Amino acid sequence: MDKFESLPKSVKKAVRYIRQDANLEQLQSIKILVNRTIEKRKVELNKHAGCKKLDE
Repeated sequence: MDKFESLPKSVKKAVRYIRQDANLEQLQSIKILVNRTIEKRKVELNKHAGCKKLDE
């Protein structure tokens, strides 16, 4: 199965919007928002993984 098909519906809709409707300004805003969100989530997961290792 295609990896894209396994993604949540909301992500697929966002990708469709980016591909078809977003202008350059919107693309830049979306890129900043997504990159920041991903980095925050990675930090959160790394902190959680670090705590888990300490607890073991």
